[in-house]
Amino acid sequence: MIASRGATMAVDWEQRIDFPRLRAERLQRAREALERSELGAVLVFDQNNIRYLTSTHIGEWARDKSARCALLPRVGDPVLWDFGSAARHHQMYAPWLPATSWRAGVTSMRGAMPRDTGAPDLLAGHVFEELRERGLEREQLGIDLSDMETLAALHRKEIRTADAQPVMLSARRIKTQDEIALLDHAAAIVDAVYERIYEMLRPGVREHEVVAEAQRLLFELGSEQVEAINAVSGDRCNPHPHVFSDRLLRPGDQAFFDIIHSFMGYRTCYYRTFCVGGATASQLDAYKQCREWLDAAIELVRPGVTTDQIAAVWPTAEELGFASEEACFGLQFGHGLGVGLYEAPMISRLHSIASPAEIEEGMVFALETYCPASDGRSAARIEEEVVVTADGPEILTRFPAEELLVAGRQYVRGADLLARDGYVRGVDLVERDGVPAH
Repeated sequence: MIASRGATMAVDWEQRIDFPRLRAERLQRAREALERSELGAVLVFDQNNIRYLTSTHIGEWARDKSARCALLPRVGDPVLWDFGSAARHHQMYAPWLPATSWRAGVTSMRGAMPRDTGAPDLLAGHVFEELRERGLEREQLGIDLSDMETLAALHRKEIRTADAQPVMLSARRIKTQDEIALLDHAAAIVDAVYERIYEMLRPGVREHEVVAEAQRLLFELGSEQVEAINAVSGDRCNPHPHVFSDRLLRPGDQAFFDIIHSFMGYRTCYYRTFCVGGATASQLDAYKQCREWLDAAIELVRPGVTTDQIAAVWPTAEELGFASEEACFGLQFGHGLGVGLYEAPMISRLHSIASPAEIEEGMVFALETYCPASDGRSAARIEEEVVVTADGPEILTRFPAEELLVAGRQYVRGADLLARDGYVRGVDLVERDGVPAH
């Protein structure tokens, strides 16, 4: 059992998240997935895969540069080629792998170091030698993502390449107890951020101000990466643009938000919808329908159910006003969560009806639904993160979303005050029978 979820400090008096166990179990699952494949090794550039294999990261800086890579061979320990002095840091402070696993290396940096610099061929030579030492140089090498120059350099060494991502996604599909606890903690941080968003929504606040405040609080509460925050309001709700703007919130606006961040490498995808100052009948109807579609999907979450059964309870593209499932992809949607935002299972009407996958105990995924309002400009968007247990779904996302919440100042009409016998805050408003009312 993992005690005191939501705590960040290690203590001697109870068992909390066990990071040595987390590192060992992730690497073991990757080894087992590689063993089941036809590959001799995998070479990963995706930062999520690198973290899963090596339990290292060097911050937000590394997210989009392909500046580091890790090799997991069938035989022997992983090898990480890291950016300059980061390798020395890991040799000193990352003892869960031998010091020889941490190497300084130079990639092509997404082609910024082209062939004539020698960097791509230098890296390919390092990879070839590691494979040769293990007798794997003629086996297929799986690669998750790469720039074309790096791929060409590996081919110049006559290394046969294949797709590594099926191996890595297979390893990451079922979460360990420590991974689930980290996903739970990541969601708890967003719970608090939504409390702050609810407090600040009012006319005159701009979408990007909400994003800035949300980012501040996320980092204060321990987030190590904020991948994206969608803030969508008013007429921007329909169609969903998937990006925030500088728009001013106005009375009567519907507004929805998505917070994608990671805590200790584990991510959230977490939508909530509000109205500012008041709500119309069409906004309430849209929210109710959105919630019903979501709840119908959550009700089905349990081991043995297949993803086509979940996709079937969602509306078709035509019912949502789109010409095809491809055109409305992501509006009625499910996706695995872990060190990556999109893991197994992926659920949509585009692919799950024809190609279903079985839901298994220990999976963690997000389910998200969208419903446009009849006013032509508003829309509701709700998302819950669920853990698949033997007894059904366990919800990680806890900020209230069963009913549409109205944020901002609550306005009181004069007629409402008169209905209360003319009394309001000690201010004289009207006379009743010649006596001032207070």
